[in-house]
Amino acid sequence: MIVERFTKIKSNILRLQPSRPVKIVAVSKTFPLSHIKPLIDHGHDHFGENKVQESFTKWAEIKKHNHHLKLHMVGKLQSNKAKNAVEIFDYIHSLDNQKLADALKKNQKKINKNLKYFIQVNIGNEMQKSGIPVNELDPFYNYCTKEINLDVIGLMVLPPNNKNTKKYFEELYNLSNSLALSELSMGMSSDYLDAINCKATFIRIGSLIFGPRS
Repeated sequence: MIVERFTKIKSNILRLQPSRPVKIVAVSKTFPLSHIKPLIDHGHDHFGENKVQESFTKWAEIKKHNHHLKLHMVGKLQSNKAKNAVEIFDYIHSLDNQKLADALKKNQKKINKNLKYFIQVNIGNEMQKSGIPVNELDPFYNYCTKEINLDVIGLMVLPPNNKNTKKYFEELYNLSNSLALSELSMGMSSDYLDAINCKATFIRIGSLIFGPRS
């Protein structure tokens, strides 16, 4: 069932004929490894989690023996969890403040591992959401890339929960263009097709693949 759902999403993407390759991050948070394994066995290698400790428990052993598996941190990350996050994750989608950037840099240097980063942008200026405000994006990007040399590959957004997500996707695409960034992490189960039409290159899909969470 999981593989069938995943295959359907892939064919929906192909139908759009995107101008850039699209990676599906299968968001496996809260699901046990036994539930995820059919997709691993199918050959998929990008998975998303939102809690550092859960990720360790679930993925540490299988990643040791499957180096092709790439783990994405798609949730809010506290700087005091940076050490463990660097050990288990390959991509961080929620880089959103200088303290976190410094902690990640320090810890990845210690173990000689270079992660790939998305800067999370609070595009709707929502009080309850994380992310760099749009007017602070340029200096933060310059700090991360020029001063501490993090490998920032793109921008990420969680748009406001209203009908017009497309407007925010378009805005993020324009921001990424202004920084000459090649990757865009945007779009989830309910709006991934809109996101791809707005040039998303990483989409974060959970329930549409794995079913509803309990």
